[in-house]
Amino acid sequence: MVRTYTDKQLLDQVKALPDFKGYPKNRWIIGVRSNEDEPDRFDDKFYVYDHKKFVMVMTGTTNPGVSILKKFEQFNREGTAIVKPDNWYYDLWIYGLHRGKIPALLQRGNKISVYRDDNRDEKSDETGKLYSGYFGINFHLNSYNLDSEIKKEYIGNWSAGCQVPNDPKKYKILMDSFKGHSEKITYVLLTEFNP
Repeated sequence: MVRTYTDKQLLDQVKALPDFKGYPKNRWIIGVRSNEDEPDRFDDKFYVYDHKKFVMVMTGTTNPGVSILKKFEQFNREGTAIVKPDNWYYDLWIYGLHRGKIPALLQRGNKISVYRDDNRDEKSDETGKLYSGYFGINFHLNSYNLDSEIKKEYIGNWSAGCQVPNDPKKYKILMDSFKGHSEKITYVLLTEFNP
């Protein structure tokens, strides 16, 4: 499981990134990708902020599931999408429905950068050619049941590049806070770091 950070550590880390243009004025999300990258496990974290004020943290994954890594051609023949870390993605998402079923944040704002992992092993590889575009990299729960109280341990088919929390209670609270708002939501993905 990825380490825990203080607000100052996270805010300083994202501010130090080369593409930093300022903290968003509204709610935004920091993903922290575990260095361990345990295959098919929810071992990452998402930190939610309102400008510079901490709102909540929840577990999840910033990596695809093993089943997708091994059969990527069903989504893209170039390989599985692995979001490039240590990057700001300003105004990336807007509130909507994932596959028309559950509230989610959809990539209908700006582009995102991904690597294409095509070696069919169980690890997410951040190597090779970098692609920038609209790939449907959404932020959604690992269930279609928002009332579930089960925090699943395994990613399975729930991520083919999407950023996926596995805490239904916190996720529902977060989605309720976006409901009825039209602003775009910014995302920053960090690699686990030593403060």
